[in-house]
Amino acid sequence: MRIAYLTGEYPRATDTFIQREVANLRSMGADVDTFSIRRTSDEHIVGEEQKIERDQTFYILPANIINLIVAHLNLLFSSPKKYLATIKLAWSTSQPGLRGVFYQFFYFLEAAIIAYQIKQKRIEHLHNHIAEASGTVAMLAAKMGDFSYSFTLHGPGIFFKPYQWRLDKKIEQALFVCCISNYARSQGMIFAPTEKWNRMHIIHCGVEPSLFDMVSHQQPGKRLLYVGRIAAAKGLPILLESLIILKKQHPDILLTVVGDGSDRKDLEAMTVELGLSQNVDFVGYKSQTEVREYFQQTDVFVMSSFAEGIPVVLMEAMAAGVPVVATQIAGISELVEDSINGYLVPPGDSHLLTIRIEELLKDWELRTKFGTAGRAKVEKDFNVQHEAARLYQVMNNALQNQVESIRPTYQDKYISLPSSSTETASVYSSINS
Repeated sequence: MRIAYLTGEYPRATDTFIQREVANLRSMGADVDTFSIRRTSDEHIVGEEQKIERDQTFYILPANIINLIVAHLNLLFSSPKKYLATIKLAWSTSQPGLRGVFYQFFYFLEAAIIAYQIKQKRIEHLHNHIAEASGTVAMLAAKMGDFSYSFTLHGPGIFFKPYQWRLDKKIEQALFVCCISNYARSQGMIFAPTEKWNRMHIIHCGVEPSLFDMVSHQQPGKRLLYVGRIAAAKGLPILLESLIILKKQHPDILLTVVGDGSDRKDLEAMTVELGLSQNVDFVGYKSQTEVREYFQQTDVFVMSSFAEGIPVVLMEAMAAGVPVVATQIAGISELVEDSINGYLVPPGDSHLLTIRIEELLKDWELRTKFGTAGRAKVEKDFNVQHEAARLYQVMNNALQNQVESIRPTYQDKYISLPSSSTETASVYSSINS
Protein backbone atom coordinates (compact mmCIF):
# COMPACT_ATOMS: atom_id res chain seq x y z
CA MET A 1 0.00 0.00 0.00
CA ARG A 2 1.46 3.33 -1.07
CA ILE A 3 0.03 6.40 0.62
CA ALA A 4 0.81 10.09 1.08
CA TYR A 5 0.68 12.07 4.32
CA LEU A 6 -0.03 15.79 4.27
CA THR A 7 0.10 18.39 7.06
CA GLY A 8 0.59 22.14 7.16
CA GLU A 9 4.08 21.85 8.62
CA TYR A 10 5.96 18.57 9.02
CA PRO A 11 7.83 17.48 11.04
CA ARG A 12 7.66 19.77 14.04
CA ALA A 13 8.28 19.55 17.76
CA THR A 14 4.63 19.95 18.75
CA ASP A 15 3.34 17.17 16.45
CA THR A 16 5.75 14.31 17.08
CA PHE A 17 2.80 11.89 17.23
CA ILE A 18 2.37 12.23 13.45
CA GLN A 19 6.00 11.30 12.94
CA ARG A 20 5.58 8.24 15.17
CA GLU A 21 2.45 7.21 13.29
CA VAL A 22 4.24 7.46 9.95
CA ALA A 23 7.20 5.47 11.27
CA ASN A 24 4.94 2.67 12.50
CA LEU A 25 3.00 2.50 9.24
CA ARG A 26 6.30 2.15 7.41
CA SER A 27 7.40 -0.61 9.78
CA MET A 28 4.24 -2.55 8.86
CA GLY A 29 5.04 -2.39 5.16
CA ALA A 30 3.22 0.76 4.04
CA ASP A 31 5.11 2.96 1.59
CA VAL A 32 4.52 6.46 3.00
CA ASP A 33 5.51 9.67 1.20
CA THR A 34 5.30 12.78 3.38
CA PHE A 35 4.12 16.15 2.06
CA SER A 36 3.92 19.47 3.84
CA ILE A 37 2.62 22.90 2.89
CA ARG A 38 5.49 24.74 4.59
CA ARG A 39 9.05 23.74 5.37
CA THR A 40 9.68 23.31 9.08
CA SER A 41 11.77 26.06 10.64
CA ASP A 42 14.90 25.12 12.56
CA GLU A 43 13.32 25.97 15.93
CA HIS A 44 10.88 23.08 15.46
CA ILE A 45 13.61 20.59 14.59
CA VAL A 46 14.77 19.24 17.93
CA GLY A 47 16.26 15.87 17.06
CA GLU A 48 18.18 13.95 14.41
CA GLU A 49 15.09 11.91 13.45
CA GLN A 50 13.23 15.11 12.62
CA LYS A 51 16.12 16.37 10.50
CA ILE A 52 16.06 13.13 8.48
CA GLU A 53 12.28 13.29 8.11
CA ARG A 54 12.43 16.93 6.97
CA ASP A 55 15.03 16.09 4.34
CA GLN A 56 12.78 13.46 2.73
CA THR A 57 9.53 15.47 2.86
CA PHE A 58 8.16 17.23 -0.23
CA TYR A 59 7.40 20.90 0.49
CA ILE A 60 4.87 22.84 -1.56
CA LEU A 61 6.01 26.30 -0.50
CA PRO A 62 7.80 28.23 -1.73
CA ALA A 63 6.30 27.06 -5.03
CA ASN A 64 8.38 26.92 -8.19
CA ILE A 65 6.36 28.81 -10.81
CA ILE A 66 7.39 26.44 -13.63
CA ASN A 67 6.41 23.36 -11.61
CA LEU A 68 3.14 25.05 -10.68
CA ILE A 69 2.23 25.73 -14.31
CA VAL A 70 3.26 22.22 -15.41
CA ALA A 71 1.11 20.65 -12.67
CA HIS A 72 -1.99 22.66 -13.53
CA LEU A 73 -1.66 22.18 -17.29
CA ASN A 74 -1.08 18.45 -16.91
CA LEU A 75 -4.15 18.01 -14.72
CA LEU A 76 -6.29 20.26 -16.91
CA PHE A 77 -5.53 18.44 -20.16
CA SER A 78 -5.49 14.92 -18.69
CA SER A 79 -8.93 15.33 -17.11
CA PRO A 80 -10.73 18.60 -17.93
CA LYS A 81 -13.95 17.49 -16.20
CA LYS A 82 -12.16 16.75 -12.93
CA TYR A 83 -10.23 20.01 -13.11
CA LEU A 84 -13.40 22.05 -13.67
CA ALA A 85 -15.22 20.08 -10.96
CA THR A 86 -12.40 21.00 -8.55
CA ILE A 87 -12.81 24.68 -9.42
CA LYS A 88 -16.51 24.33 -8.61
CA LEU A 89 -15.71 22.57 -5.31
CA ALA A 90 -13.13 25.22 -4.39
CA TRP A 91 -15.60 28.02 -5.10
CA SER A 92 -18.46 26.38 -3.15
CA THR A 93 -16.29 25.73 -0.08
CA SER A 94 -14.40 29.03 0.10
CA GLN A 95 -14.67 31.07 3.25
CA PRO A 96 -16.89 34.18 3.18
CA GLY A 97 -15.59 37.46 1.82
CA LEU A 98 -12.78 38.49 -0.48
CA ARG A 99 -10.13 37.23 1.93
CA GLY A 100 -11.74 33.80 1.93
CA VAL A 101 -11.77 33.68 -1.87
CA PHE A 102 -8.15 34.85 -1.93
CA TYR A 103 -6.99 32.08 0.40
CA GLN A 104 -9.06 29.48 -1.44
CA PHE A 105 -7.35 30.47 -4.70
CA PHE A 106 -3.98 29.67 -3.18
CA TYR A 107 -5.26 26.39 -1.69
CA PHE A 108 -6.38 25.49 -5.23
CA LEU A 109 -2.94 26.29 -6.64
CA GLU A 110 -1.24 24.21 -3.93
CA ALA A 111 -3.64 21.31 -4.44
CA ALA A 112 -2.53 20.88 -8.04
CA ILE A 113 1.11 20.52 -7.01
CA ILE A 114 0.22 17.71 -4.59
CA ALA A 115 -2.19 16.05 -7.02
CA TYR A 116 0.44 16.06 -9.76
CA GLN A 117 3.13 14.63 -7.47
CA ILE A 118 0.80 11.89 -6.21
CA LYS A 119 -0.19 10.87 -9.72
CA GLN A 120 3.44 10.87 -10.86
CA LYS A 121 4.44 8.63 -7.95
CA ARG A 122 1.39 6.36 -8.41
CA ILE A 123 0.28 6.86 -4.82
CA GLU A 124 -3.06 5.23 -3.96
CA HIS A 125 -4.36 7.41 -1.19
CA LEU A 126 -3.80 10.74 0.57
CA HIS A 127 -4.18 11.13 4.34
CA ASN A 128 -4.25 14.52 6.06
CA HIS A 129 -3.58 15.49 9.68
CA ILE A 130 -4.97 18.76 11.10
CA ALA A 131 -8.06 19.35 8.98
CA GLU A 132 -8.13 23.13 8.64
CA ALA A 133 -6.10 24.72 5.81
CA SER A 134 -4.12 21.62 4.81
CA GLY A 135 -7.38 19.65 4.96
CA THR A 136 -8.84 21.96 2.32
CA VAL A 137 -5.77 21.43 0.14
CA ALA A 138 -6.08 17.65 0.56
CA MET A 139 -9.77 17.67 -0.38
CA LEU A 140 -9.13 19.72 -3.53
CA ALA A 141 -6.07 17.65 -4.50
CA ALA A 142 -8.04 14.40 -4.23
CA LYS A 143 -10.82 15.82 -6.39
CA MET A 144 -8.39 17.14 -9.00
CA GLY A 145 -6.23 14.03 -9.12
CA ASP A 146 -9.12 11.56 -8.90
CA PHE A 147 -7.78 9.61 -5.93
CA SER A 148 -9.19 9.02 -2.45
CA TYR A 149 -8.36 10.94 0.67
CA SER A 150 -8.98 10.77 4.41
CA PHE A 151 -8.13 12.90 7.39
CA THR A 152 -7.61 12.77 11.12
CA LEU A 153 -10.05 14.96 13.04
CA HIS A 154 -8.37 16.44 16.08
CA GLY A 155 -9.99 19.60 17.25
CA PRO A 156 -10.47 21.80 19.04
CA GLY A 157 -9.75 24.58 16.53
CA ILE A 158 -11.92 23.30 13.70
CA PHE A 159 -14.87 22.88 16.08
CA PHE A 160 -14.81 26.62 16.77
CA LYS A 161 -15.26 27.43 13.07
CA PRO A 162 -16.76 24.29 11.46
CA TYR A 163 -18.67 26.15 8.76
CA GLN A 164 -15.75 28.40 7.92
CA TRP A 165 -13.55 25.35 7.34
CA ARG A 166 -16.41 23.39 5.74
CA LEU A 167 -16.05 20.39 7.99
CA ASP A 168 -19.29 19.05 6.55
CA LYS A 169 -17.93 18.96 3.01
CA LYS A 170 -14.58 17.52 4.04
CA ILE A 171 -16.28 14.59 5.79
CA GLU A 172 -18.64 14.10 2.86
CA GLN A 173 -15.74 13.98 0.36
CA ALA A 174 -13.45 11.79 2.50
CA LEU A 175 -13.20 8.03 2.06
CA PHE A 176 -13.07 7.77 5.85
CA VAL A 177 -12.30 9.94 8.88
CA CYS A 178 -10.06 9.11 11.84
CA CYS A 179 -11.30 10.68 15.08
CA ILE A 180 -8.87 10.94 17.98
CA SER A 181 -11.61 10.51 20.59
CA ASN A 182 -15.29 9.75 21.00
CA TYR A 183 -15.71 13.46 21.70
CA ALA A 184 -14.10 14.41 18.37
CA ARG A 185 -16.26 11.88 16.57
CA SER A 186 -19.43 13.24 18.16
CA GLN A 187 -18.54 16.77 17.06
CA GLY A 188 -17.82 15.56 13.52
CA MET A 189 -21.11 13.65 13.40
CA ILE A 190 -22.98 16.92 13.89
CA PHE A 191 -21.80 18.00 10.45
CA ALA A 192 -21.53 14.62 8.72
CA PRO A 193 -24.23 13.06 6.56
CA THR A 194 -25.65 10.02 8.38
CA GLU A 195 -24.39 7.64 5.70
CA LYS A 196 -20.83 8.71 6.64
CA TRP A 197 -21.13 7.92 10.35
CA ASN A 198 -19.89 4.34 9.91
CA ARG A 199 -16.85 5.73 8.10
CA MET A 200 -15.82 7.77 11.14
CA HIS A 201 -13.45 5.64 13.21
CA ILE A 202 -11.86 6.10 16.62
CA ILE A 203 -8.11 5.97 16.15
CA HIS A 204 -6.13 7.46 18.98
CA CYS A 205 -2.92 9.34 18.72
CA GLY A 206 -0.45 7.33 20.69
CA VAL A 207 2.97 6.91 22.24
CA GLU A 208 5.49 4.10 22.63
CA PRO A 209 5.32 3.17 26.33
CA SER A 210 8.54 1.16 26.10
CA LEU A 211 10.48 4.40 25.53
CA PHE A 212 9.53 5.71 28.97
CA ASP A 213 11.11 4.59 32.23
CA MET A 214 8.80 4.64 35.24
CA VAL A 215 9.42 7.44 37.72
CA SER A 216 10.09 6.41 41.30
CA HIS A 217 8.02 8.31 43.91
CA GLN A 218 9.47 7.88 47.39
CA GLN A 219 9.28 11.27 49.10
CA PRO A 220 7.21 14.47 49.20
CA GLY A 221 7.28 16.29 45.89
CA LYS A 222 8.05 19.81 44.73
CA ARG A 223 8.60 19.52 40.97
CA LEU A 224 5.86 20.38 38.47
CA LEU A 225 6.06 20.09 34.70
CA TYR A 226 4.18 21.57 31.74
CA VAL A 227 5.01 20.63 28.15
CA GLY A 228 3.33 22.27 25.17
CA ARG A 229 2.63 25.43 23.28
CA ILE A 230 2.83 28.60 25.38
CA ALA A 231 -0.44 30.37 24.73
CA ALA A 232 -3.26 31.83 26.81
CA ALA A 233 -5.59 29.02 25.65
CA LYS A 234 -3.34 26.59 27.50
CA GLY A 235 -4.43 28.14 30.81
CA LEU A 236 -0.93 28.86 32.10
CA PRO A 237 -2.07 32.01 33.97
CA ILE A 238 -4.39 29.75 36.01
CA LEU A 239 -1.46 27.49 36.83
CA LEU A 240 0.59 30.51 37.94
CA GLU A 241 -2.27 31.54 40.25
CA SER A 242 -2.11 28.10 41.84
CA LEU A 243 1.64 28.38 42.18
CA ILE A 244 1.29 31.50 44.33
CA ILE A 245 -0.70 29.50 46.91
CA LEU A 246 1.44 26.37 46.61
CA LYS A 247 4.57 28.41 47.21
CA LYS A 248 3.39 29.21 50.75
CA GLN A 249 3.63 25.52 51.71
CA HIS A 250 6.45 24.68 49.31
CA PRO A 251 8.86 27.67 49.07
CA ASP A 252 11.19 25.70 46.79
CA ILE A 253 8.46 24.46 44.42
CA LEU A 254 9.58 24.54 40.79
CA LEU A 255 7.45 24.57 37.63
CA THR A 256 9.38 23.72 34.46
CA VAL A 257 7.73 24.95 31.26
CA VAL A 258 8.89 23.11 28.14
CA GLY A 259 7.82 24.66 24.86
CA ASP A 260 7.44 28.02 23.19
CA GLY A 261 4.77 30.20 21.68
CA SER A 262 3.40 33.66 21.03
CA ASP A 263 2.62 34.39 24.69
CA ARG A 264 5.94 33.32 26.17
CA LYS A 265 7.27 36.85 26.80
CA ASP A 266 4.01 37.94 28.45
CA LEU A 267 3.97 34.89 30.70
CA GLU A 268 7.62 35.33 31.63
CA ALA A 269 6.81 38.92 32.60
CA MET A 270 3.81 37.68 34.62
CA THR A 271 6.00 35.31 36.64
CA VAL A 272 8.21 38.25 37.62
CA GLU A 273 5.21 40.41 38.59
CA LEU A 274 3.80 37.59 40.73
CA GLY A 275 7.12 37.02 42.50
CA LEU A 276 7.57 33.59 40.92
CA SER A 277 10.73 34.14 38.91
CA GLN A 278 12.63 31.69 41.16
CA ASN A 279 9.85 29.11 40.90
CA VAL A 280 9.24 28.95 37.14
CA ASP A 281 11.78 27.88 34.53
CA PHE A 282 10.99 28.45 30.85
CA VAL A 283 13.33 26.14 28.92
CA GLY A 284 11.95 26.34 25.34
CA TYR A 285 11.50 23.46 22.92
CA LYS A 286 13.29 20.22 23.73
CA SER A 287 13.88 16.98 21.85
CA GLN A 288 11.81 13.89 22.60
CA THR A 289 14.76 12.40 24.46
CA GLU A 290 15.14 15.53 26.58
CA VAL A 291 11.40 15.62 27.36
CA ARG A 292 11.61 12.02 28.59
CA GLU A 293 14.45 13.12 30.89
CA TYR A 294 12.29 15.92 32.27
CA PHE A 295 9.60 13.36 33.16
CA GLN A 296 12.17 11.53 35.29
CA GLN A 297 12.69 14.71 37.30
CA THR A 298 8.96 15.44 37.80
CA ASP A 299 6.54 14.77 40.63
CA VAL A 300 3.32 16.06 39.00
CA PHE A 301 2.46 16.91 35.41
CA VAL A 302 -0.07 19.74 35.06
CA MET A 303 -2.21 20.79 32.11
CA SER A 304 -4.65 23.62 32.81
CA SER A 305 -5.82 24.13 29.22
CA PHE A 306 -9.14 25.60 28.09
CA ALA A 307 -9.15 23.82 24.73
CA GLU A 308 -7.56 20.51 23.72
CA GLY A 309 -8.09 17.29 21.81
CA ILE A 310 -6.40 14.55 23.79
CA PRO A 311 -2.89 15.91 24.36
CA VAL A 312 -0.20 13.40 23.49
CA VAL A 313 2.03 14.87 26.17
CA LEU A 314 -0.49 13.66 28.79
CA MET A 315 -0.03 10.16 27.38
CA GLU A 316 3.74 10.56 27.62
CA ALA A 317 3.58 11.72 31.23
CA MET A 318 1.32 8.80 32.15
CA ALA A 319 3.57 6.35 30.28
CA ALA A 320 6.42 7.56 32.49
CA GLY A 321 4.37 6.97 35.64
CA VAL A 322 4.00 10.68 36.37
CA PRO A 323 0.60 11.52 37.92
CA VAL A 324 -1.32 14.19 36.02
CA VAL A 325 -3.72 16.97 36.89
CA ALA A 326 -5.66 18.10 33.83
CA THR A 327 -8.75 20.08 32.96
CA GLN A 328 -11.94 18.16 32.25
CA ILE A 329 -12.48 19.25 28.65
CA ALA A 330 -13.10 17.63 25.26
CA GLY A 331 -11.78 14.05 25.15
CA ILE A 332 -9.31 14.26 28.05
CA SER A 333 -11.59 12.20 30.32
CA GLU A 334 -11.22 9.33 27.83
CA LEU A 335 -7.57 9.19 28.88
CA VAL A 336 -7.44 10.60 32.42
CA GLU A 337 -9.91 8.88 34.77
CA ASP A 338 -10.52 11.10 37.75
CA SER A 339 -9.14 9.75 41.03
CA ILE A 340 -8.05 6.52 39.28
CA ASN A 341 -5.04 7.46 37.15
CA GLY A 342 -5.01 11.22 37.69
CA TYR A 343 -7.12 14.19 38.64
CA LEU A 344 -9.55 16.17 36.50
CA VAL A 345 -10.51 19.73 37.40
CA PRO A 346 -12.91 22.23 35.84
CA PRO A 347 -11.17 24.64 33.44
CA GLY A 348 -10.34 27.97 35.03
CA ASP A 349 -10.72 26.67 38.61
CA SER A 350 -7.37 27.60 40.17
CA HIS A 351 -8.66 26.72 43.68
CA LEU A 352 -9.38 23.05 42.91
CA LEU A 353 -6.28 22.87 40.72
CA THR A 354 -4.23 23.95 43.73
CA ILE A 355 -5.89 21.40 46.02
CA ARG A 356 -5.27 18.50 43.61
CA ILE A 357 -1.64 19.41 43.03
CA GLU A 358 -1.08 19.73 46.79
CA GLU A 359 -2.64 16.31 47.43
CA LEU A 360 -0.21 14.72 45.02
CA LEU A 361 2.85 16.63 46.20
CA LYS A 362 2.42 15.53 49.81
CA ASP A 363 1.47 11.89 49.12
CA TRP A 364 4.10 9.87 47.26
CA GLU A 365 2.05 6.68 47.59
CA LEU A 366 -0.86 8.33 45.78
CA ARG A 367 1.54 9.51 43.07
CA THR A 368 2.77 5.94 42.69
CA LYS A 369 -0.80 4.59 42.52
CA PHE A 370 -1.88 7.09 39.85
CA GLY A 371 1.39 6.67 37.95
CA THR A 372 1.03 2.88 37.77
CA ALA A 373 -2.62 3.10 36.66
CA GLY A 374 -1.74 5.79 34.12
CA ARG A 375 0.95 3.64 32.55
CA ALA A 376 -1.50 0.72 32.27
CA LYS A 377 -4.11 2.95 30.60
CA VAL A 378 -1.64 4.14 27.96
CA GLU A 379 -0.36 0.63 27.27
CA LYS A 380 -3.92 -0.60 26.79
CA ASP A 381 -5.60 2.16 24.79
CA PHE A 382 -2.98 4.64 23.56
CA ASN A 383 -0.10 2.52 22.27
CA VAL A 384 0.98 4.03 18.95
CA GLN A 385 1.86 0.61 17.50
CA HIS A 386 -1.65 -0.67 18.17
CA GLU A 387 -3.25 2.52 16.84
CA ALA A 388 -1.11 2.54 13.69
CA ALA A 389 -2.06 -1.11 13.07
CA ARG A 390 -5.68 -0.11 13.49
CA LEU A 391 -5.23 2.77 11.00
CA TYR A 392 -3.50 0.46 8.53
CA GLN A 393 -6.44 -1.93 8.69
CA VAL A 394 -9.06 0.81 8.36
CA MET A 395 -7.23 2.33 5.40
CA ASN A 396 -6.64 -1.02 3.68
CA ASN A 397 -10.28 -2.06 4.04
CA ALA A 398 -11.59 1.33 2.94
CA LEU A 399 -9.53 1.15 -0.26
CA GLN A 400 -11.22 -2.20 -0.90
CA ASN A 401 -14.63 -0.67 -0.13
CA GLN A 402 -14.96 -2.62 3.10
CA VAL A 403 -16.21 -0.94 6.26
CA GLU A 404 -14.34 -1.53 9.51
CA SER A 405 -15.80 -1.26 13.00
CA ILE A 406 -15.86 2.18 14.58
CA ARG A 407 -13.61 0.98 17.38
CA PRO A 408 -12.84 -2.57 18.49
CA THR A 409 -13.49 -3.39 22.13
CA TYR A 410 -10.04 -4.13 23.52
CA GLN A 411 -10.78 -4.78 27.17
CA ASP A 412 -8.24 -7.38 28.22
CA LYS A 413 -7.27 -8.36 24.70
CA TYR A 414 -4.01 -7.03 23.38
CA ILE A 415 -3.02 -6.87 19.77
CA SER A 416 -0.31 -9.15 18.46
CA LEU A 417 1.56 -6.74 16.28
CA PRO A 418 2.18 -7.91 12.72
CA SER A 419 5.72 -8.72 11.71
CA SER A 420 4.91 -7.94 8.09
CA SER A 421 2.28 -6.14 6.08
CA THR A 422 0.68 -9.44 5.05
CA GLU A 423 -0.14 -10.20 8.67
CA THR A 424 -1.69 -6.81 9.37
CA ALA A 425 -4.99 -7.65 7.72
CA SER A 426 -5.78 -10.29 10.32
CA VAL A 427 -4.94 -8.25 13.40
CA TYR A 428 -8.31 -6.72 14.04
CA SER A 429 -10.44 -9.51 12.68
CA SER A 430 -8.94 -11.72 15.41
CA ILE A 431 -9.87 -9.14 18.03
CA ASN A 432 -13.50 -9.08 17.01
CA SER A 433 -13.88 -12.81 16.47
